[in-house]
Amino acid sequence: MSVRMENKLGSIVIDTNVIATYAGSVAVECFGIVGMASVNMKDGLVKLLGRDSLGHGISVHVNNQKITLDFHVIISYGVSIQAVTDNLISNVKYKLESFTGMEIERINIYVEGVKVID
Repeated sequence: MSVRMENKLGSIVIDTNVIATYAGSVAVECFGIVGMASVNMKDGLVKLLGRDSLGHGISVHVNNQKITLDFHVIISYGVSIQAVTDNLISNVKYKLESFTGMEIERINIYVEGVKVID
């Protein structure tokens, strides 16, 4: 799926996979985020995704030039989930709005697991 924006010089088309990949790269820069998670609905298994598939743990929905994001993340053991998610929301909102020129309407975060970091 893609998003189309019109301006006086023409149109801009952004694929939602581009938005998801960019949001994933912003997310893994945040303190406490280990990575994105892939959830197998059939088996209920959660898998930590590698850096090459950052957009796979994110769902992007665009309605009337407003973006809704669903993040499936794995966080570091021993950190405050509230602090990590607040940081993730503020960073993603700021950077994605600057990147796309569209408003972030909602960010949903699903903590799928924790991982002990050595």
